[in-house]
Amino acid sequence: MKAITLTQPWATFIAIGEKKFETRSWNTAYRGPLAIHAAKGFPMEARHLLALNEPFRHAFLKSGYHIGPLRNPYWIPLGAIVATCELVATIQTGAAQAAYGLTDYEIAFGDYSPGRWAWRLVNVQKFPEPTPAKGALGLWEWNPCL
Repeated sequence: MKAITLTQPWATFIAIGEKKFETRSWNTAYRGPLAIHAAKGFPMEARHLLALNEPFRHAFLKSGYHIGPLRNPYWIPLGAIVATCELVATIQTGAAQAAYGLTDYEIAFGDYSPGRWAWRLVNVQKFPEPTPAKGALGLWEWNPCL
């Protein structure tokens, strides 16, 4: 199965259904099943974004997560597959808002600056327990049986 690695908290936002599009600087012709992998690293900027800013904080709290200490965020999955989904379309970010009626909430969870791509993700299935896996850049192959 193809997989993509995302920095937290964006991997979890997809897993909990808060983020329906992944934005990338590159396009792909791939369509089909996609595993969502949470990167092993959790940069300080992302920790601050999650703990201190809306709508990020609200999205986590309403999904049953709690905000832990910024320097000890073990409550968020790292280095693991957190969900699977279907990648069904890609569209340039400039056209995505008109084509899909993206809300300000959805736009807050991505980088919709000019020249980027919005990947539409559907049928998201959050894993009950994250599955440890080593990530990679770009699309990579994940074998769920290992």
